[in-house]
Amino acid sequence: MKITILDGYTENPGDLSWDWLKELVDEYVVYDRTDAEDVFERSKDADILVTNKTVITGEMLEKLTNLKFISTLSTGYNVIDTKKARELGIPVSNIPAYSTDAVAQLVFALLLELTNHVAIHDKSVKNGEWTACEHFCYTKTPLCELSGKTFGIIGFGKIGSAVAKIALAFGMKVKAYSPNTRNFDGVGTVEFTDLDDVIRNSDVISLHCPLTETTNGLVNIDFLKKMKKSAFIINTSRGPVINENDLRKALDEGIISGAGVDVLSTEPPKADNPLLSSEKCIITPHIAWASFEARTRLMNIFKENVAAFLKGNPVNLVN
Repeated sequence: MKITILDGYTENPGDLSWDWLKELVDEYVVYDRTDAEDVFERSKDADILVTNKTVITGEMLEKLTNLKFISTLSTGYNVIDTKKARELGIPVSNIPAYSTDAVAQLVFALLLELTNHVAIHDKSVKNGEWTACEHFCYTKTPLCELSGKTFGIIGFGKIGSAVAKIALAFGMKVKAYSPNTRNFDGVGTVEFTDLDDVIRNSDVISLHCPLTETTNGLVNIDFLKKMKKSAFIINTSRGPVINENDLRKALDEGIISGAGVDVLSTEPPKADNPLLSSEKCIITPHIAWASFEARTRLMNIFKENVAAFLKGNPVNLVN
């Protein structure tokens, strides 16, 4: 039995171990990343194929005659033709609910940078401005408190729920919109409402919806014009949920005050991505999921996926 991991670097850049695979299979090979033209050649002898962002097409699956099982190294599985895999009798498992706390934490790291501008003030101090200041303190930008403001959440699954708890701990009011609206135990007082109410009345909007035909480009210029001019938008879901040209226009024209995003429409981004040069948009390189603790949980769930399949009872199936 052979396992091939097509793009293992982001899950394990060197601080975790793949050695546990020796306990389960005869052979394994791990590639840091795999270009599209190399996918078939690297996959053709695999009994178990593992991918994170490497695309596995239906046409390719038909040619991979040894393949018996696929596991992702992510919650998302849109890079795999799961329908064709099902037709061919190949089960596909994903990694659910491993990064909830890590993503929720980054939401507030982005938000606090937008409200308190820690990096700007740190740079100012180290450039000597505090040393030369006549007063005991100074500010480079306006600062604002979160307490008493309204935090809007679009998409109220596990991550949205975790974000709501933190917002409530900051003393914020929370409005939430989800197509499958229901209250969650333990999240305190959350007002479930319609999308328009969340857009118009929130001081912060945080996106936690999946990428679907409905949510692709959800945040466009019409959406942004409904927001308060003082509001911020945070995206740790999927890049294409935001129309990036429209967001840049909204930031440049003062339609909203700022944005913090961990995801972009194309990753890595192209050099001409309109958000890269915006001083009002904070961008992190898709790191919300990538804490050591979250990646450790991911690795443990991946191990469970492989072990369960080998026992004949696959878990976390998405097809």
